[in-house]
Amino acid sequence: MTSTTPADRVRGVAAWTAVAATVPYLTLKLLWLTGHPVGIDGTDGTDGTDELDKLWTANLLTFGMDAIAVLLALSFVRPWGRRAPAGLVAFPMWVATGLLGTILLALPLFLLSQLVFGPGTEAGSDDGPGGTMAGWVFPMVYGGFTVQGIALITAFPLYARRRWAGLLRSRIGDLPRSPTLTLQRTLACVAGLLALGVATARLYWMAGGTAGLPREWTDTRNPGVAVMDGVTAVMAVAATVALVVLVFRIRPERRLRVPLAVAWTAAGSLFGWGSWQLVAFGTMTEVTELRRAVPGLLPLVQAGQVAVGLLMLVVGAIALVERAAAQRTTDVESAG
Repeated sequence: MTSTTPADRVRGVAAWTAVAATVPYLTLKLLWLTGHPVGIDGTDGTDGTDELDKLWTANLLTFGMDAIAVLLALSFVRPWGRRAPAGLVAFPMWVATGLLGTILLALPLFLLSQLVFGPGTEAGSDDGPGGTMAGWVFPMVYGGFTVQGIALITAFPLYARRRWAGLLRSRIGDLPRSPTLTLQRTLACVAGLLALGVATARLYWMAGGTAGLPREWTDTRNPGVAVMDGVTAVMAVAATVALVVLVFRIRPERRLRVPLAVAWTAAGSLFGWGSWQLVAFGTMTEVTELRRAVPGLLPLVQAGQVAVGLLMLVVGAIALVERAAAQRTTDVESAG
């Protein structure tokens, strides 16, 4: 009989809390997907059905993303979760950590900006339709994301500690100096340069600059968008610093888990939000005049975020796979 430790109980509570936190969002999206404009008034005073029709694909995508979060939470507590291929758990959790971790950081700053500068257009009153949102939609959606983020980010390290305990106990210097290290460092430097470009652009827009933004967007800038620009810039810098520490083995005696967690979260944020914003830009932006249809540099910066995330993912995957192979070799030699 397997004993249950306090950590196991915390993991179970956190995982099931994450599942429960998805229910309101999934319900709302299911209603929107089936044509029920709950919480929406159309921009022209209609019932919002037209907005739902325009954004059906985006709503389907976000419904699927939250459904994957449910599967992730279940994988942390069910026996099949430890047998699942590592990539099937790690990749979606990497994206989820980036998306939800960004919300956990940005939401308090956004609420503070509302208090300081006064309420404006709620940037990202969910990623759903246009039109006028009912007052309860924003707190319900982002309240759910907050609980979901805290719960998943609590459950996953406890799951990882059971499945990859050796990795989390490692030190930076334990990463192997393999023949691919030069490649890793080259890719990390390229990713770092791209990330610094992303950070520069985001900080400029956060400060109120409009050059490079689509003309349609310059009329709707608000504190919420500025907060997201600032958080993205921080993530870009943090990811670069953490990755440089890892690939150049800076302070090799330090624990691996801190820079690994920073790189994991920040790179996941760049990839996840960059990918989502590209989709949202392509599916949700409407223009009424041809001169306003010029996209500016914003999609290029978003694509840069995705590229940074992918490059960092490749570097991390190579390093961790090589470390696992080296550990297996050591274990075999010890057993022999």
